[in-house]
Formats: sequence, structure tokens, C-alpha cells
Amino acid sequence: MNKSAKVAVVAVLIVAVIAVIAAKRNKPGPETSPGESAPAAGQLPAEYKPENLTGKGRPTLIDLGAETCVPCKMMAPVLEGLKKDFAGKLDVHVLNVNEYAQLVSEYDVRVIPLQIFYDATGQERFRHEGFFSREDILAKWKELGVDLAANGSVESDKSQ
Repeated sequence: MNKSAKVAVVAVLIVAVIAVIAAKRNKPGPETSPGESAPAAGQLPAEYKPENLTGKGRPTLIDLGAETCVPCKMMAPVLEGLKKDFAGKLDVHVLNVNEYAQLVSEYDVRVIPLQIFYDATGQERFRHEGFFSREDILAKWKELGVDLAANGSVESDKSQ
């Protein structure tokens, strides 16, 4: 390879490295409202905190996992199905612990996937570690006094 070809290869590599660095710097993060500042680097965005995901008048299921975890991958279609089938009746949030390591301490995660069940007022009612089938999730909600399968409406037993 002659000298001008070597210079061209080095120049292309330098441009590629600069492009990658620029793309990483301009990577979109969590959206902020006008007047609201973005979270500091490494800080958990407010929208991922339990108090901002729960207590909206509907039961809430928060699943914490990672895209590299096999049981978490198995949970994905179950959670998407629940999200779709019970839209407006059940809030389902899937949080990636690889995206924000602070999720582990915020939600006291020991094993992933972790499903946390919250009632309509935002009170934690139950935790499950590992894969949890749709049928088992619906049965647990029913046991907690929330019958998502009953005539398409959510029934809640206030005595619990």
C-alpha cells in the first residue's frame, strides 16, 4: 500500500471515530418539559421512580429486567400482551436495569426479572422474582382483589 493510501485509511478511521463520539454525545436521553432540567449523568430520571409510575387510580405492574436476561426476554411478550389487553385498566411498566443501575437500589432488586404489583393507590402489594406467566399474573391480581378478567372490567376488593 502506498503512502497516500495509508494516509487516506487513517483519515477515514479518524472521521469514523469522531462520528461515533459525536453520535454518543447527541444520543437522545429522557425527554424533559420546558423549564425542567435533564437528570445529571448517572442519576435516575424522576419518571422511573415508583411514586411517579403508580397511584394513578389503576393497579400497576412494574417489571425490572434486562435485554441480556433469558427469563426477561421470555417475559416481554407476556408484558406486552397485558399492556395491550388491559390498556386503561392496568398500567404495565418495563424498566431496564442495564439502562439505569440505580433502579436496582430504588426498587431493591435482588434477582431479575422482578415483577412488583401495586394497587390503585400506589401501595406495593406483592413481588415475584423470575419468569411469571400471564395466567399466574392474572391469578395473583385476583388474589389481591383485582379481577382484570371479569367482564372486561377491573373489580377491586376494598376490604384488602
